[in-house]
Amino acid sequence: MNLDELFQKSELIPVIIQDVESKEVLMLGFTNREAVELTMQTKTAWFWSRSRSKLWNKGESSGHFLHVRSMFTDCDTDTLLYLCKPEGPTCHTGAQNCFFNQIL
Repeated sequence: MNLDELFQKSELIPVIIQDVESKEVLMLGFTNREAVELTMQTKTAWFWSRSRSKLWNKGESSGHFLHVRSMFTDCDTDTLLYLCKPEGPTCHTGAQNCFFNQIL
């Protein structure tokens, strides 16, 4: 895949993180071209932090890295899916995933 195709519509695109074994959705983040390139090089998930306006490697402070096993794009080539092997809980709160606040 040519990375230029991914970022034709926007400099930031969403990336869904899913557990490679259980298929549980763990989190949603945003990525830019540099973060995708770093993810491909290191095989750990890199993101663009919109709140801090900087790159971050998930697990750099907690040790709870997301080891990327596969990467997919959606049919519109504007969203990514990473199948990952998490090293510990994914959410910064300590929860297994970031989706635990039920609203319906």
